[in-house]
Amino acid sequence: MTYSEEVAKVLNNLLTRNYDAAAGYGLAAEKVRSPRLKHFFTHQEQERYKFGHELKKEISNYGETPDKGTSWQGDTHRTWMNIKSTLLSNNEETILEEAIRGERTAVKEYNSIIMENTLPPSTKNMIATHRNNILNALTRVNNERELAS
Repeated sequence: MTYSEEVAKVLNNLLTRNYDAAAGYGLAAEKVRSPRLKHFFTHQEQERYKFGHELKKEISNYGETPDKGTSWQGDTHRTWMNIKSTLLSNNEETILEEAIRGERTAVKEYNSIIMENTLPPSTKNMIATHRNNILNALTRVNNERELAS
């Protein structure tokens, strides 16, 4: 596997994660009643969509083809989130908990990629910016969960 293929593989994994996150946030925005939460989830959906475009551009810069679509795992998670929010009476709290879980997983994945020494500084900087925005979103979701409790 060439260097550009290796980098594209790593970036495509993040791209798929962001597709999944955008779709999950879109579902969350549909399920909540609170205008504040709707706005937050919609904003996060748009931000992840933007991250996806940045990752696609970076992958293309390496001469590789970006992946398209969500993952099976992401699709399954959204289905489970949909079922849980339908069955449980306090669905906003459940949705917030799922968002927290997803963001924690994303931060771990981003951190492991940032620690790789094989990525060029410009790519690492882009990924670090995404990770920092995700950390801010995680803080906000935690705050929203505290308010909902």
